[in-house]
Amino acid sequence: MNAPTVTDAEGRRVAPWQLVLRYVLLIAVLALTVGPFLWQLSTSLKGPHEDIFSSPPSFLPGDPTLGNYGRVADTIPVWDYAFNSLKVAAANVVTNCVGAALAGYALARMRYRGRRAATLAFILAMLVPVEGLIIAQFTTMRELGLNNTLIGVLLPGSISAINVLLMRNAFLNLPLEVEEAAFVDGANVWQRFLRIALPSVKGTLAVVAIFAFMGAWDDFLWPLIVLSDPDKFTLTIGLNYLHGTFANDERLVAAGTIIAVAPLIALFACLQRYFFRGVGEGAVKG
Repeated sequence: MNAPTVTDAEGRRVAPWQLVLRYVLLIAVLALTVGPFLWQLSTSLKGPHEDIFSSPPSFLPGDPTLGNYGRVADTIPVWDYAFNSLKVAAANVVTNCVGAALAGYALARMRYRGRRAATLAFILAMLVPVEGLIIAQFTTMRELGLNNTLIGVLLPGSISAINVLLMRNAFLNLPLEVEEAAFVDGANVWQRFLRIALPSVKGTLAVVAIFAFMGAWDDFLWPLIVLSDPDKFTLTIGLNYLHGTFANDERLVAAGTIIAVAPLIALFACLQRYFFRGVGEGAVKG
């Protein structure tokens, strides 16, 4: 007698034990990825008299309060730091979307000598660790007089190599016949780029925007090196003061972490539809 089978989300027939194993693995991965965030959220809502190190640990706060978030604002100018981070992240999104789209289209559609070498240069740039460029970047910013400025924080990451390659592959996946027809109708390269190619890769642009925002918002090492004026600190640097001032109060650290993560969650929630579509548009072919 044949063992009973069921179909998965893609319509393929699988044995029940295989389906159960898949869900067990998915739940385990979910617990490992989302669990720490939920624990931080729970800790940030616990009152000052609640033991956060009890055994067994209490996941749900007994007396939820938002007072920890107010205490973070009283301890450090968190909203000023967040505004600085927002300015850098928003500018990083604009420069990456514009620069990566232009460079990606040039690598994918334009014909010129040295195009393959330029593509190889972007690939090699991804292989160089950021730590190996820190000294050169710092020296460059100092020579340009951009140390201790938000522009100095922004400039090194204004166009990322991975974003350029994502846009290149998205443009390569578009049918060439449509642009050829537009060329026959008299459309120049800018018209083909703005009216035909760019509207077709909105999903990949959303992926680039999310990556650029996350990279600038979460960056800690480079702002720590280039900034020295506390008034210009970004949020990741400012939140580091919570560890030194209140080393034993994990509630404030957790509240600060949630403040830092909340904009990323909001951004992804707004762009998730384009994000999942863009992953396929800009997928690197083997």
